[in-house]
Amino acid sequence: MLLNPFTRRTDPHLLAVSMTGVKMGDRVAFVGCANGGRLAAVASRVGLSGRAVAIVPDARAAELARKGAEQLGVLVEIDVASPAELPIEDGSIDLAVVDDTGGLFGLMSAEPRAASVRELARILRPGGRVILFGATPRAGLAKLLAPGPPAPPFAATSDANQTLQANGFGIVRTLAEREGLVFVEGIKPRTKG
Repeated sequence: MLLNPFTRRTDPHLLAVSMTGVKMGDRVAFVGCANGGRLAAVASRVGLSGRAVAIVPDARAAELARKGAEQLGVLVEIDVASPAELPIEDGSIDLAVVDDTGGLFGLMSAEPRAASVRELARILRPGGRVILFGATPRAGLAKLLAPGPPAPPFAATSDANQTLQANGFGIVRTLAEREGLVFVEGIKPRTKG
């Protein structure tokens, strides 16, 4: 079988699912929803023994999350709330996934963004992880053909790493930059200090 580099994979969300490392039984919180199919693909991995919660900023994002979950037959709890005031108990989440492809964090000023990152640290258990992913800046032909200005690529900047480190996360690193997406991971320290 020949591999054609111009053909698309059968699963357009395989990269996002792989980069999160989500597994059966995980308690996952999604902050933001720019793509309901991507959210549902990740949520499908928690199985019946896990929990998937989506905290979205508005009704439009809630509808995207609902439709994505319905299409894959995945159970996702959906709450409309500010990312700076997450309606989740302290230390109850294993993995927080922040979808910044629509500019949710990129459009915030520095202090609300820092407050949102502190909220992520609050809801994560010690040793829990946050995966922040966003669109990479457009370049070349895509930049010329793109309609309108792109969302600010917060995740694609060093500011993402610095904001995570300054607001409750120990090990912070950019995992990858592929297929127009960048993935940044932060780990909540197991102990204070």
